[in-house]
Amino acid sequence: MTPTGSAVRATGAFALIDSLKRHGVKHIFGYPGGAILPIYDELYRFESRGEIQHILVRHEQGAAHAADGYARATGEVAVCFGTSGPGATNLVTGIATAQMDSIPLVVVTGQVSRAAIGTDAFQEIDIYGITLPIVKHSYVVRDPQDMARIVAEAFHIASTGRPGPVLIDVPKDVGLEEFDYVPVEPGTVKIPGYRPTVKGNPRQLQQALNLIRKAKQPLLYVGGGAIASGAHQEIKELAERFQLPVTTTLMGKGAFDENHPLSVGMLGMHGTAYANFAVTECDLLIAVGARFDDRVTGKLDEFASRAQVIHIDIDPAEVGKNRAPEVPIVGDVRLVLADMLRRCEEADIRPEAPHQTQPWLERINGWKQDYPLEVPQYEDLLSPQEVIVELGRQAPDAYYTTDVGQHQMWAAQFLKNGPRRWISSAGLGTMGFGMPAAMGAKVALPNEQVICVAGDASIQMNIQELGTLAQYGIDVKTVIINNGWQGMVRQWQQTFYEGRYEASNMEQGMPDIVKLTEAYGLKGMVVTRREELPDAIAQMLAHEGAFMLEVRVRKDENCYPMVAPGKSNGQMIGLPQRKQLEEVTHVTCSSCGAKNAPNHNFCSECGAKL
Repeated sequence: MTPTGSAVRATGAFALIDSLKRHGVKHIFGYPGGAILPIYDELYRFESRGEIQHILVRHEQGAAHAADGYARATGEVAVCFGTSGPGATNLVTGIATAQMDSIPLVVVTGQVSRAAIGTDAFQEIDIYGITLPIVKHSYVVRDPQDMARIVAEAFHIASTGRPGPVLIDVPKDVGLEEFDYVPVEPGTVKIPGYRPTVKGNPRQLQQALNLIRKAKQPLLYVGGGAIASGAHQEIKELAERFQLPVTTTLMGKGAFDENHPLSVGMLGMHGTAYANFAVTECDLLIAVGARFDDRVTGKLDEFASRAQVIHIDIDPAEVGKNRAPEVPIVGDVRLVLADMLRRCEEADIRPEAPHQTQPWLERINGWKQDYPLEVPQYEDLLSPQEVIVELGRQAPDAYYTTDVGQHQMWAAQFLKNGPRRWISSAGLGTMGFGMPAAMGAKVALPNEQVICVAGDASIQMNIQELGTLAQYGIDVKTVIINNGWQGMVRQWQQTFYEGRYEASNMEQGMPDIVKLTEAYGLKGMVVTRREELPDAIAQMLAHEGAFMLEVRVRKDENCYPMVAPGKSNGQMIGLPQRKQLEEVTHVTCSSCGAKNAPNHNFCSECGAKL
């Protein structure tokens, strides 16, 4: 390490790794290749001194998702490496995942030498151009003297304002070239034109408080921006002061305690019925770090159609993008809410009347009683919901990652998470995200319990990362909810495509999970019966090392409630209809004669369509 301001003769690769270390980087996820070898050669020296650890993934997509999980679990900027050409393009899905969910990454790619750029050289690809729509900012380093400044700017841009990924593309000869290196310390760069607004406008803050104190049917609608800014304490204080019910998006899970009496859980396509009814009936919607995503709003012109809207977000492009608010507030949501609470204390601002929202809260509690989230139990089959509930009971404080599909929605419905303990691909919906993201979270927080909830289809997208778990002894527990299908695809084909199940069954070719896991030197187990489940989960949690638990569940369980595309949030399908189900005792399979529950679509014994 060299003191700031003094020059030392060094290569561009040294400047990169030294700058990463100065910015607090302790782990890098990556995969080497020809164009990035000068950087890996320098990394060898830093790693041999114990200054940075490199985690060798088995596929670059795993590197991006692992860095993503690391960043979500810690709130820090995380780093991944990939070489030029296919190495860089393999990172694209992970970069897009991070961009959609506003996750701070610095992505370093190797590139062919400067003289070869534009010549279609071996493994040359314009990764700068390819990723322009899916990064917050990007650089091609054409002079090694710019390296330290670029790294400092990249960390600053990735972590401030609305977080996001930043790409640094490094030509091979830039990594090799020597120059007089002068370090640039974190926090010392000033970028012309980049000044994120963090404090809310005082007049708009007062307008918002005036609406909140008068509202009789308010609803706090909390998104991922609340997690990014660490606003959970301010949200709790505001909700309790004005007795505001709180709903969260998939990205906002953990920003408010879902065991709190004011919580109505997640809203949207697979949200709770009571959250969707509340947003339909509210008279004031207070959106905090949320972007009015289509999976949340349903039919947009009927979303909170009776409500005035306060929208707080650090990204001015989001405010008014999908819904024009009565009170727009641009700023960091934690700072904005803290300012609002300070004003409340100074001026003793409270609801206009005592117990003003009590009738509204009682109405919501009535919906909770009438339309609870159900955990079905079948005589001869496990339901996916049972698995999630038992997992949450035994590991209530774990960091949970998920893949994408039905299991993701059931996990969102039934797990109650603390801040940053829910890690899921929301905006892009990336299958294969869960296990590498769990890997990143566990590397970041080695003393915390990290569990991935996966589906039998999603897990196969990045199952090669079992090799990384094995090599580094990364203690990630993975629970596979195996229904033999691409579950959400099958549900949509059943509901909207008249049961034409094209290319969605995964039973043929499904690997033996226990044998596969053992082939990597890890532990695996299969559960098929209810009585086995508690002990199996307990064994998994007690095991030292990575563990894959496959749980075979009912094949045709659907994830409800569900807001169909184009419908309003108040028009959910799959709400409880217990009496109709009790009238019929069973359906007999015409293929094998087995008895099935009346709401089964496939035989539990032979898998035939009923």
